[in-house]
Amino acid sequence: MTAPVTVYTTPICPYCSNAKQLLKSKGIEYKEIGMHDMSSDERMALMKKTNNYRTVPQIFVGETFVGGFDELNALNESGKLDEMLNA
Repeated sequence: MTAPVTVYTTPICPYCSNAKQLLKSKGIEYKEIGMHDMSSDERMALMKKTNNYRTVPQIFVGETFVGGFDELNALNESGKLDEMLNA
């Protein structure tokens, strides 16, 4: 069983598109949550979980905050993304 992946995005964001494409290319299902669809309380709670990370995408593997596309890509290239997904 793989860990659930959640990607917080905005509509016009090339890094969000890149992150989703990377996940799709690996056959990884993910839940996408639009930042504009969140209440201010939900955004504040998310900021606490990400230590005030302010850019998108914001990617979680399970409950672990990965970061954005660059961090996701680095994890994938190092093989650590697969380890996280299968932990």
